[in-house]
Amino acid sequence: MTVRSQRVVGNVVDVPGRRVFAAEVHIADGRIAAIKPVDSQPQTYLLPGFIDAHVHVESSMLVPSEFARIAVTHGTVATVSDPHEIGNVLGVSGVEYMLDNAGESPFKFYFGAPSCVPATTFETSGAEITVDEVKLLLDDPRILYLSEMMNFPGVLNGAPDCMEKIAAALQRGKPVDGHAPGLRGEEAARYIAAGITTDHECFTKEEAFDKLAAGAKISIREGSAARNFDALVALIGEHPLQTMLCSDDKHPDELLTGHINVLVRRAVERGIDVYDVLQAACLNPIEHYALDVGRLRVGDPADFIEVDSLEKFGVLRTWIDGEVVAERGVTTIPRVEPTVVNRFKATLVEPAQLAVQHDEGMLQVIEALDGQLITNRLSLQPKVVNDEVVSDVDRDLLKMVVVNRYQAAPPAIAFIQNFGLKHGAMASSVAHDSHNVIAVGVSDEDLASAINAVMESGGGLSAVYSAENVREVLPLPVAGLMATGTCVEVAAAYQKLDAAVKGWGSSLRAPYMTLSFMALLVIPELKLSDQGLFDGKRFEFTPLHA
Repeated sequence: MTVRSQRVVGNVVDVPGRRVFAAEVHIADGRIAAIKPVDSQPQTYLLPGFIDAHVHVESSMLVPSEFARIAVTHGTVATVSDPHEIGNVLGVSGVEYMLDNAGESPFKFYFGAPSCVPATTFETSGAEITVDEVKLLLDDPRILYLSEMMNFPGVLNGAPDCMEKIAAALQRGKPVDGHAPGLRGEEAARYIAAGITTDHECFTKEEAFDKLAAGAKISIREGSAARNFDALVALIGEHPLQTMLCSDDKHPDELLTGHINVLVRRAVERGIDVYDVLQAACLNPIEHYALDVGRLRVGDPADFIEVDSLEKFGVLRTWIDGEVVAERGVTTIPRVEPTVVNRFKATLVEPAQLAVQHDEGMLQVIEALDGQLITNRLSLQPKVVNDEVVSDVDRDLLKMVVVNRYQAAPPAIAFIQNFGLKHGAMASSVAHDSHNVIAVGVSDEDLASAINAVMESGGGLSAVYSAENVREVLPLPVAGLMATGTCVEVAAAYQKLDAAVKGWGSSLRAPYMTLSFMALLVIPELKLSDQGLFDGKRFEFTPLHA
C-alpha cells in the first residue's frame, strides 16, 4: 500500500546540477512535494533510481512480476523492455502477456513493439507480428517505442516492411531502437539516418564512434553472455549525454547478485565522473524514451534510491511512486502467481537422427567467443568414425543440433568449437530468436536425451550425462522461456545445471546463455537455425562441408 506522506533525510545527489547537498525529501501521494536543505550531516545518499535501457526480461527466465521483485533490491526502478522473445513464440498475445503480468507490479516496465518477428525468413518461429499488428501495438499507450530493428540489411536496402514499421513509430512520436552489430562508416550512417535512434550491439569504440557521429545514442551492454562494458565504458565520460547502460540478456544467477548498480560502481572505479555515470544510468533513458520516471525533483514521481556511498553504491532502500519496494536487499513487492502460456509441440528425437554422413571437404565450424554474440568461421578437418562425422573432444569440436519446437521436422546439425565439454550434453528451448530447441554435446545418445528432456518439459534447460546417470532439467513452462518461481528458486536450479556443464569441461562464463545465441542468425558469422547452417555475413544458408 502506498504511503501517502513521508520524509526522508539524506545527501541528495543533484545529477544535472553536479552537486550533493543534505536535505529532507518530502513525499506526498506518490510524488516529491518538497526538497528542503537541512543542517545535519546524513550518512547516506539519495539519487534517482537506475534504469536498464535495453533488456529482454524473458532472458532472466523470470516473468516480469518476478523480475521486478529482484531488480528493485539493486536500485533498479524501471526497464526499457523488448518483448520480442515471447513475441517470436506467441506473437501479439505474447506481448500482451508481458504487459498484463508487468501490470501486476509497481515496477515501471516500458515495453516496445517488436519489429522483427520472425527475426529472419531462414528459421521457424511460433508466430509473426505483421506491419499492421506493429501499428496497433504502437497505438497502445503502454508501448513506448519500436523495438530493436535487427534487420539492418532490410533497412539499408529499403525493404518496405522495415521502412513502414519505422515510419509508423516516428509518425507516433515514438523512438526506434537499433541493432546493427559491426556496422561501420557510411553504412552505419545510412542505417541511423533511416530513423534509428540507439544501438546496443557495439563491441568496439570505433564502431560506437561511427554510430555516435551519425546521431545515435549508445547503450553500453553488459549481460550474461555479451559483455561489452570494458571496451565501451570510457564513452560515458566522453559522451555523457549520448550513452546509457543496459544488460540486454541477464540470467537469474547474475540478476540475484546485481544489476545496473554493478555497472555504475565499476564505471566510477574506472575514474569516470560520478555525475556522468549517473546521467547515463538514471537520466538519459528518461529523456530519450520520455519515461514517466522521477529524476528526484520537486513534482516528480517519487522514484529514487538510498545508497551507502557514491563509491560502492550499496542499495539500502528503493522507492517507486513513493512506496518503499525494497529495503536492505529484501523486496516488499508481493508475489503474484503467474499464468502459464505456451506454444510447444514436443517432438522426441532418436540418436540415429543426429548422425552426420562424411562428405568430401573440410567442415565449416562455428567458433563461439566467450563474452561475445558474434562468432568466427573455422575450416577444420572432420573426425570420421565408420563414415560418420562425430564430435572430437580432443580438439573441442562438438556436435550442435537445433530441433523445431513448433512442428515435426528433421534436426539441423552443425559443429562448434570452444564449448569445452568432455562429457555429456546440454540443451535449451531458449534459442534466440525463434526459440527452437538447441543442444551441444559429446555423444549422439546424450544429445538426444538432453533434447528430449527439454521436449518432455514443454521447454526448459537440461544437462545430461548418461554414464553418470545425470539428467537435470529446469522447466520453463511460460512460452518455453520463463519459469513460474522466484529469482532465488530459478537461480538455484540454473546454477545446478551451470555447475554440471562446467564440471564436464566448459570454460565459458555462461554456457547456456552462449548456447542460446548460437541460433541468432542476425549476428554473424556462422549460426545454426532449425533449417540449417547460416552465413550471417552473406545472409544465406551455407553447406556443412565446404
